[in-house]
Amino acid sequence: MMNLEWYRIFLHTARQLNLTKAAQELHITQPSVSYALKQLEEALGLTLFHRLPKGVELTEEGRALLGYVEQSFAVLDSAQKHLQNLKQLSEGEIRIGASDSLIKHLLLPQLNAFHKDYPGIRIRLSHGRTPDITRRLKEGEIDCALVHMPMDDPQLNIRTLAVLEDCFVVGEAYQAHAERPLTAKELAELPLILLSPGSSTRVFVEQWFAARGLTVKPDIELGSIDLLAEFAKLGYGAAFISRSFVQEELRDGKLRELRLEDPLPARSIGFAVRRDRKLSAAAEGFVRMLQDGHGQPRPT
Repeated sequence: MMNLEWYRIFLHTARQLNLTKAAQELHITQPSVSYALKQLEEALGLTLFHRLPKGVELTEEGRALLGYVEQSFAVLDSAQKHLQNLKQLSEGEIRIGASDSLIKHLLLPQLNAFHKDYPGIRIRLSHGRTPDITRRLKEGEIDCALVHMPMDDPQLNIRTLAVLEDCFVVGEAYQAHAERPLTAKELAELPLILLSPGSSTRVFVEQWFAARGLTVKPDIELGSIDLLAEFAKLGYGAAFISRSFVQEELRDGKLRELRLEDPLPARSIGFAVRRDRKLSAAAEGFVRMLQDGHGQPRPT
């Protein structure tokens, strides 16, 4: 088995063509250089240097070996520099999964701050519903994920990142319904605009109605938070949406929030990583940024 240090000593000796100078450059003794070269030559079964009265000279076999050794150490140097860049967050990538709405309204401000500090980090985003994002995380396709809680999975380490307050909003056509608190039954009788089936948000609102003995069938099902707000503004009904996602429209009066006799509970958004997998330096840097208090939702 070859000793990498032998080749390092061979390289310095081949460049200096003098054992004493090579030893000084390597900060070792001249006998150590001589011994290492002897070990390498014996292992290869070839003579690499002609020993001269005032130094050494490469043999034909030594010259042939030198080209490969130079290339090998150049590759190792490049690898060390690359790893150092990864450690210093000058290079690398982070793979994050979340729903479109969480990417836009919660994750994007944090990514902007991270990208500003570490422009060399490549950010890969993939979108999907919480169940799909969770599967990708556990299969190693992404490093971390924003997920709707509650979630209890022994494979994941999940901490609360933000708290969202949901509401039903309407446009001008249904503003009269915003004048007084509504019962769940009165709300269920309105045309409802909900996210597509299977999403965590859709499951949450269906469970809220079910807990009050009501089954709802929405008039419009959409896959985008922005479209929910748009259809509500156009007067198609009441859209279920997180208040912080439409704060501008509520402030401008383009949407009105429906008051409920039985208020909706707040929901938590979690930041999830795998328990059994070491994060890359880039992903760890992003997690540290969130843990330092930057992972707060936009003010409502």
